[in-house]
Amino acid sequence: MPEIYWILGTLLAVASVASLIGYVLQRRQPGSAALQNLNARIRSWWVMILVGGGALLAGPTAVILLFAFLSFLALREFMTQAPGRRADHSALFACFFIALPVQYVLIGINWYGLFSIWIPVYAFLALPVLAAVFTDTERFLDRTAAAHWGLMVCVYCISHIPALLTLRIPGYAGRTPLLIVFVVLIAQVSDIMQYVWGKLLGRHPVAPALSPSKTVEGLVGGVLSATLLGTLLWRITPFTPWLAAGISFLIAILGFLGGLVMSAIKRDRGIKDWSHLIEGHGGMLDRLDSLCFSAPVFFHLTRYFYSET
Repeated sequence: MPEIYWILGTLLAVASVASLIGYVLQRRQPGSAALQNLNARIRSWWVMILVGGGALLAGPTAVILLFAFLSFLALREFMTQAPGRRADHSALFACFFIALPVQYVLIGINWYGLFSIWIPVYAFLALPVLAAVFTDTERFLDRTAAAHWGLMVCVYCISHIPALLTLRIPGYAGRTPLLIVFVVLIAQVSDIMQYVWGKLLGRHPVAPALSPSKTVEGLVGGVLSATLLGTLLWRITPFTPWLAAGISFLIAILGFLGGLVMSAIKRDRGIKDWSHLIEGHGGMLDRLDSLCFSAPVFFHLTRYFYSET
């Protein structure tokens, strides 16, 4: 697929220009904390582009393994902040070493019927049982709900990204990796541009109690920027230009809502970032939050309206 090479080449070119600008600005203002953070973010984007691009070029198995690993890291960050007791160890073991790998194996063997219900039915029923057998009832509902929510967001929702590879779309054979590029790119560009427009024009916070940096101006600018990009990229999708625009708009809005919900959880736990895993960005879940809501909706819309299965 030459489109992937073009897109990766463009992203690397943009990262190169950003690195050059960041280097020049840092030389002019060597003590600027804002520029240090900017350059840290740029370095992290280099790693993310190279790792993600490498997985796409390596094939479906590499993509599935990559997202399984990302889900593992995100789930670890989430569970670290969740209420827990010794009685939850068996349930946590089941989350990390049974529910998570089985979910991605089901994608690898293209078993959609079980993939779609494995976590929201079977794992959800099993987890409270595993916690209950140790007869520790202190904050039982809170602990069970946290395990359910973490597994749902970090594993089930994120797994819909590599699941796009299983779709069989007439006239689109062999091009499903481009759908992954599309949804990830639109969600991440929307996130980035919301930050940029918010810094440039932001005056009115959307939800100051949850995320003071998110503004109405940033939201509008980011969503419109992502929608424009999605419209320009319609040729790499099975959609028409108008549908590509509409779906891009939906991805951006859902990405914002996902980020807002995850911000609410962070405020509840009294933290700013999920971890310090990614330089300048926070944790893995800080980067994936815009895909938690958008990825499953994008997958099911595409599957329902375009896929043969």
